[in-house]
Amino acid sequence: MTNIPKSVGIIFKHDFEPAKRECQCLKDWFTQRGITVYTEEMSSRAYLSQYLEEETSIPDSVDWVVVLGGDGTLLGAARKVGRYGLPILGINLGGLGFLTEIPLKRLYEDMEKLIAGEIAIETRLMLQASVIRDSEEKCRFSVLNDAVINKGALARIIHLRVSIDGRFLTTFRADGLIISTPTGSTGYNLSAGGPILYPDLESLIVTPICPFTLTHRPIILPDKSVIEIKMGENSEEVTLTLDGQVGFDLVDNDRVIISKSEKKLKLIKSPSQDYFDILRTKLKWGESSYNNGNQ
Repeated sequence: MTNIPKSVGIIFKHDFEPAKRECQCLKDWFTQRGITVYTEEMSSRAYLSQYLEEETSIPDSVDWVVVLGGDGTLLGAARKVGRYGLPILGINLGGLGFLTEIPLKRLYEDMEKLIAGEIAIETRLMLQASVIRDSEEKCRFSVLNDAVINKGALARIIHLRVSIDGRFLTTFRADGLIISTPTGSTGYNLSAGGPILYPDLESLIVTPICPFTLTHRPIILPDKSVIEIKMGENSEEVTLTLDGQVGFDLVDNDRVIISKSEKKLKLIKSPSQDYFDILRTKLKWGESSYNNGNQ
């Protein structure tokens, strides 16, 4: 990426006035440099009732995409344009994000470095999740963080029969199940007691949510694994949620198939901080007296 791009896309946070303003400023900045700009406002939460690939007005011919918002906005953008294989640069308009790690105050400084080809690109694994009902595929989706099966607030514990590559693993009796990528390991997976994985690893994490049997623990699987979850009987009020943003209602005997997607996200990395800096800041690891390894 040593050449000045001919065109870029800008996706900005839904119904957020600061994002709209910054989008216009950035568009003007690109236009002054002879770069064609396509913009799109991220839609609000979606709910699936059938097979759906989210539409986007950003053409697949752009050189890269800038996302203005937070991690949630970038997750939505990943589902929209990740299939194109376009490098994505996340600009956080609020606090520090795991994905949108570049703050607004460094936007143009880092943009100049990007145009000069000085910013590294990291490839992130994505998941493909599909629902099979009565031998028919009802929906299929690519996700960056996680696919979560969970019950409604008043629903009973659900039974989830899990197989890996056609081999029976166990039947989880739990409030739900999280299938996470390394990128998503610091999200819901972490809150449910799952491990943190370095984001460019090629692995999948299976983490039960509040399991009835305390010996049911998270398990890390190779990325070539195909995970099948079959819903037990009385599976009312159970939902498959994708990246915490898109939902699909499940019924008895539905099968959820999750595997590595052929699509991968290309994430442009910040030149000013690394992943461990973000972990320390977001997770508040250590006190000031321990910073920089000093004790």
